[in-house]
Amino acid sequence: MQNQTHYISSAILDLENIQEILVQNRKLALSDEAKLNIEKSREYLNKKITESSKPVYGINTGFGALCNVKITPEKLTELQENLVKSHACGTGERVSKPVIKLMLLLKIQSLSYGNSGIALQTVKRLIDFYNEDILPVVYEQGSLGASGDLAPLAHLALPLIGEGEVYFEGGVVSGAEILKNKGWDPIKLQSKEGLALLNGTQFMSAHAVYSLIKAYKLSYMADMVSAVSMDAFDCNMSPFDELVHLVRPHRGQIKTAERIRKFLDGSEIAEQEKDNVQDPYSFRCVPQVHGATKDTLAFVRKTVKTEINSVTDNPNIFIDADKIISGGNFHGQPLALALDYLGIAMAELANISERRTYQLVSGLRGLPNFLVENPGLNSGFMIPQYTAASIVSQNKQLAVPASVDSIVSSNGQEDHVSMGANSATKTLRIIENVNSVLAIELFNASQAIHFREPAKSSGMLQAFLGNFREDVPVLAEDVTMAPLIKKAKEFLDSYGMEENVFE
Repeated sequence: MQNQTHYISSAILDLENIQEILVQNRKLALSDEAKLNIEKSREYLNKKITESSKPVYGINTGFGALCNVKITPEKLTELQENLVKSHACGTGERVSKPVIKLMLLLKIQSLSYGNSGIALQTVKRLIDFYNEDILPVVYEQGSLGASGDLAPLAHLALPLIGEGEVYFEGGVVSGAEILKNKGWDPIKLQSKEGLALLNGTQFMSAHAVYSLIKAYKLSYMADMVSAVSMDAFDCNMSPFDELVHLVRPHRGQIKTAERIRKFLDGSEIAEQEKDNVQDPYSFRCVPQVHGATKDTLAFVRKTVKTEINSVTDNPNIFIDADKIISGGNFHGQPLALALDYLGIAMAELANISERRTYQLVSGLRGLPNFLVENPGLNSGFMIPQYTAASIVSQNKQLAVPASVDSIVSSNGQEDHVSMGANSATKTLRIIENVNSVLAIELFNASQAIHFREPAKSSGMLQAFLGNFREDVPVLAEDVTMAPLIKKAKEFLDSYGMEENVFE
């Protein structure tokens, strides 16, 4: 794998360059600009503390409802370390390693702008963790998505001070052990540093980036799989005519119809005369339904792009204005709403996919009942549709917005919270479910289109099906289905696309 260096700077991060950083396994380093910004901010904060005994939230005071408790200078390191330890209250499932790696990247990016008062050595240690694949163990539950992702980010920060646990070289070791292994001293957190590490939206935003990258790919795969189903169901091509979509020019709708035409270009099945005048909505309205999801992805991407290129801790330091301002940039409402919207939009891809699967097994359009030669003796593809229906039903439950909820915390000081962390984790679950439902549709569509032979689909789809059938063959009789569904899921997950799906 390539190992070029990505320099953290004010250059804009987006999905494409983040994916490039991850796929090419790039190391991180601070640009000269970022180093200067961080050092200037820290020097300014040190000067302010020395010159004035005035209480400044989170720097020489307690936190949350304890914001009016003044802390003496000799206790500032203890204050910050206590903050990190006391806030590490995560529970539930462990966050996946790719998401933790994104949390590190996005936290480093946010701290690099020079508005956080973090020490340079602390940021460099975070970079060491990232570059050496030392990934702090973080838990899914614990964040309200408002005072920053406090509990998850506390777990991210624990190993800096020799606490907590990390994934390293295939195992889990303590924070103290990894520091000893590397010959590193624990970081002595200075004033404001614990707060800079814990305040922020990097748990939510890392999930959002990871989910979006997967969602864009699944959006592409949903178009391709639906095209296979269209030929399998002997559908009309007229609903995909460009003229239909130019008179209702939603960008996603136009893009989807264009892809369907491309995927089915040259298909003998698509070009042959049809007995049926119209097709069910789950086929005919793919541009409208898949297209609306594409437009949602574009909106969410814009929101996430802004978030990951922002300062989201508190208070914020403004050297030129000579101000330290306590605000609310840690509040996750923009991400909470966007992630809920993303979950709803992706759930719809699974919803319409399951309906196409249902049509394929229904014994219509010359296809045998349940797509098997001997229905009765064989149940054929009866039950994969059940599985898809079960998953789609679960997605409907998961798609209920978390962002409409709020629970008062910190003795009423934090009286409105976004619940965006819950939006983040359930949306990722929805997206993983979409992969399963599309895999089941492809499993069915591959079987169904076999009954159209000797007529062929397009060259692109014949090649796609040829690759798929190396893993998941056409079935002549009943077999255990679960391993084949698993292979279908893995196939979709690993399939290389022929275009940039982020465009």
